[in-house]
Amino acid sequence: MHLSHWRRLGLVGALALLCSVVAATDIRLPDHYEFDATLAVPFQARAGQFPIRIDFDYPGAGAHTQAGWKVEVLSPAGGVVFEDVGIATLQQGRGSAVGRWNGLGTGGRRLPAGYYTVRLRAVPMVALAGDAALTVRQRVDKALALFADEVVEQRLDVMLGQVPRARLTPMRPLPTGAVSAAAIGAAPARQTLVAATGGLPYTIYYGNLHSQTNHSDGGTPVASCGGAEVPQAGTYGPADAYAMMQTQAGGDFLLTSEHNHMYDGSTGTNTSASPSTANALFSSGLTAAASYRSAHPQFLALYGTEWGVISNGGHLNILNPDGLANWGYNSSNQLIGTVATVKSDYAGLYAVMKARGWLGQFNHPASSGQFQINGVALAYDANGADVMVLAEVLNSSAFSTNTSMTESGRSSYEAAWNTLLEAGYRLAPASNQGNHCANWGLSFTNRTGVLLPSGTALTPAAFFDALRARRAFATEDRTAQLVLTANGHVMGEVFSNTGPLTLQALYASTSGQSVQRVQFFEGVPGRNGTVTQLAEGSASYTFTPTPGKHFYYVKVTQADGLRLWSAPVWVDQSGSPPADTVPPSVTASETGSSGTITLSATASDNVGVSKVEFLIDGVLVGTDTTAPYALTYDSTALSNGSHTLVARAYDAAGNVGTSAAVTFSVSNTAADTTPPTVNASETGSSGTITLSATASDNVGVSKVEFLVDGVLKGTVFTPPYTLALNSTTLSDGSHTLVARAYDAAGNVGTSSAVAFTISNASAAVERIVNGGFEAGSSSWTASTGVITSDSTYPAKAGSWKAWLDGYGSSHTDSLYQTLSIPSGITRATLSFWLRVDSSETTTTTAYDTLKVQLRDSAGNVLTTLATYSNLNKGSSYVQRSFDVTAWKGRTVRVYFLGVEDASNATSFLIDEVSLKTQ
Repeated sequence: MHLSHWRRLGLVGALALLCSVVAATDIRLPDHYEFDATLAVPFQARAGQFPIRIDFDYPGAGAHTQAGWKVEVLSPAGGVVFEDVGIATLQQGRGSAVGRWNGLGTGGRRLPAGYYTVRLRAVPMVALAGDAALTVRQRVDKALALFADEVVEQRLDVMLGQVPRARLTPMRPLPTGAVSAAAIGAAPARQTLVAATGGLPYTIYYGNLHSQTNHSDGGTPVASCGGAEVPQAGTYGPADAYAMMQTQAGGDFLLTSEHNHMYDGSTGTNTSASPSTANALFSSGLTAAASYRSAHPQFLALYGTEWGVISNGGHLNILNPDGLANWGYNSSNQLIGTVATVKSDYAGLYAVMKARGWLGQFNHPASSGQFQINGVALAYDANGADVMVLAEVLNSSAFSTNTSMTESGRSSYEAAWNTLLEAGYRLAPASNQGNHCANWGLSFTNRTGVLLPSGTALTPAAFFDALRARRAFATEDRTAQLVLTANGHVMGEVFSNTGPLTLQALYASTSGQSVQRVQFFEGVPGRNGTVTQLAEGSASYTFTPTPGKHFYYVKVTQADGLRLWSAPVWVDQSGSPPADTVPPSVTASETGSSGTITLSATASDNVGVSKVEFLIDGVLVGTDTTAPYALTYDSTALSNGSHTLVARAYDAAGNVGTSAAVTFSVSNTAADTTPPTVNASETGSSGTITLSATASDNVGVSKVEFLVDGVLKGTVFTPPYTLALNSTTLSDGSHTLVARAYDAAGNVGTSSAVAFTISNASAAVERIVNGGFEAGSSSWTASTGVITSDSTYPAKAGSWKAWLDGYGSSHTDSLYQTLSIPSGITRATLSFWLRVDSSETTTTTAYDTLKVQLRDSAGNVLTTLATYSNLNKGSSYVQRSFDVTAWKGRTVRVYFLGVEDASNATSFLIDEVSLKTQ
């Protein structure tokens, strides 16, 4: 919980409220201990499901701190069609939650195909007196309201069903920097390429503009990197970061942005700090960057500072500092730096930056509470508008330890970027990694792309000139390019226009990716309003803007779900267009006959549709201002029987078009009050036992819970309702099983108690939990999508299995479970069933491999038990077995690592994993 909470509540009142639960040490937190949450959801359904993962990172968490979360799925019209809530336990400041959306709406109703938004809101919380009487939903809603300034909101768009792809012809890729060209197979700058649009005279350089080393709280080796790292205690410095970004991550540039207040070796202020020591460390960073540039002219090494603290204002990067800006003073009243700035005074900082010629980037900006001036968050400042040139729209997880560019935890800040643009800032988007661990550029494939005039050397001066021109784009795919043009002007430009304006999205991929979605957005600088979608579906859009100032940018979503954002163009539209007297044309349709129904319309106009109204039986029930025009409506507000829908479309000139009337019927049934019926059974008396249930309901069963001796052991959401349980977690003797079944209306049915007996005294003991994966990812740690019930390949038993690789492109998947092998056993045997399916035709070369390993709890390889490959392909499962007695008395990871090359898919299918000891 941040100190800002207790400022609002009053510290005395907060302590009185929490004294029975939380110690004072859990309340007072220093700067840099902020709460964060990331959301991971696949763009397209996997086996009919959208698996959802939420990761929480809260270095300031006390022993009683939890993370409350709410996930909502929003329809294209903005209505909530699915909701899930929960409270996650945090251990050492970290935690996670998982769920899945089955693509259906409330009550199991089928939803129309389209783009839906998964919205996460998460907040830190503690158990308050009286909360025991509240439901989980009530507790989470209470925390979201009470601690609104700490709420983290994340949004991801997903595609439900088959949606037509956007009409876009990729351009020929522009040349890229020599380092990234070698890494991603792009055209290096020395080649001359002409884009399909007639040629753009630019070379693209890819890199990241946000990272830390041991000059502040970064540079910790991946194996030991955890969360909030100790300032200046890391192993690696700026030169190490530059080398890794260039040689391993294949980037053209890297900015190490050290926290300005940590040059004294603390997260606050070290009153015994030596200013000369702090300033010498800062100067050594500038020297390290210059030396690396001199030795590696194809790579741009940059050294900057990350100014501010999130919990007391917000972080921003100073990209080109020539002195250390700080607010801290030692006990002799000496500034620990060279440039005095006041903590959290952003207007003052902007003035200093302008006077010194410094450029800035807003780092992971929150939609509220940060970068305040006179109490206004994300406030406009004239000096700030001159010096701030970038805003992050996406970061991969700052404390990721991933080194294969497959990190699933990523945070989006597009909403805050839009707010800053509407306030009047001219900001290009950036996509960075914020690396604190020693994996610079390696956690994911996201990059910031910067356009330099072709033939210009990659120097700090040329690079910062490109940023001043806002010629940059943000991408999650380092092999993709996106440039926006408008009547021949390139993104970043400010220009005047009269008459029609054509926006053109120029997209290219060097890895063969295709585009699913293209969205153009529009806003007004200084309006402090809302950025809205202007058009969708095509790479080009022509229209005549209304007179006045506007900005426009384009967002592209690839078929693999990875996104790109262009820098905006800023347009001052003048001239009066001819009077519009042509009304829009519009047709209406309705889907559904009960519960939530969907009202839809298609509308077009010679200039543009401004809004569509929906009327049922002549009464206005809703309005939509963006295509596709649709809204959801609760049909229980209507009587059962026949009704009439009419849509009215308006254009900016006030012309109105009315659709023909559409007749539809409503038939709603009474509320469901019937609980499910459920019976329970148990199989086995030692090792892994199976808890089973049969459940039925008049509408549908939503989940089944299994309780042993009154303690919840697991939940299953889909039939067959079975749960594997390690019987060694129970004492030998008699136990009782009860199953509880729920339906969507909240009705609960409880089974009769079933008695069963456990006897593990002389039997072999199963150490693997959920070895058949029938409980999904429970007890396993796996790459996204590995544990699945996809029916493409059958499981060895049951419905679930682990499926590694099978993409037909360069890909790495991993799967492991951590367990302890007791020291007193006489034998330990690891076994599993493996099927290898491959499109490779070779009989001699192992292109794609699966390694079976034992690793220690830090991830270090103890032994590789076997390596399988495409040469082991077959049409059936084969059991593999290994004696692992030699590792008794150790805590190990049973680890499967699948690595696939760039062509011809190989799938490694694993089921019924077991490690038994005797």
